[in-house]
Order: sequence, then C-alpha cells, then structure tokens
Amino acid sequence: MDMKRFEELFAELKEKAKTGNPDSGTVAALKKGKHFIGKKILEEAGEVWMAAEYEGREKTAEEISQLLYHVQVMMLACDLTLEDVYQYL
Repeated sequence: MDMKRFEELFAELKEKAKTGNPDSGTVAALKKGKHFIGKKILEEAGEVWMAAEYEGREKTAEEISQLLYHVQVMMLACDLTLEDVYQYL
C-alpha cells in the first residue's frame, strides 16, 4: 500500500482543485462549500471518537485519516496553505 504524507496529500488535493476535474470528490466537496465540508469534519471527528472508544487502533487510524482529508479540503475552501496552519502548531 502506498502511503501519502500530509504534505503530499495537500499538494494532490490542491492540484485537483486547480484542474477542477468533475469526477473528483474533492472538487465536488469544494463546490458544495464550507458548510458541507464543515459538516463532514464534524461527522468524521465523531467517528474518530467512537473508533477510539470502541473499535481499536486500526479503525481509529482510518477515521483520523478521513478527518485529516476533510480538514485539508476545508483549508482549500478557505484558501489556506500548510504554512498558514503550521504557524500555529
């Protein structure tokens, strides 16, 4: 399984947003807007919590990966860069 790193995923999503491929789930989410993306973030955060409580490490890691994806989509929707976020870490 090829693993992506946070920075690599962000670059990939940024390119998808730039090209506007209509078959891309990322492009579709961006078109639906911040409200839609925000609801997905909340949904995934809840799933992370439930996985951590009841489903073990592997499922928790999977849910966290989905949360990170949706957070990056929100970053794109808000025209934020990784550096914009990293300055607060």
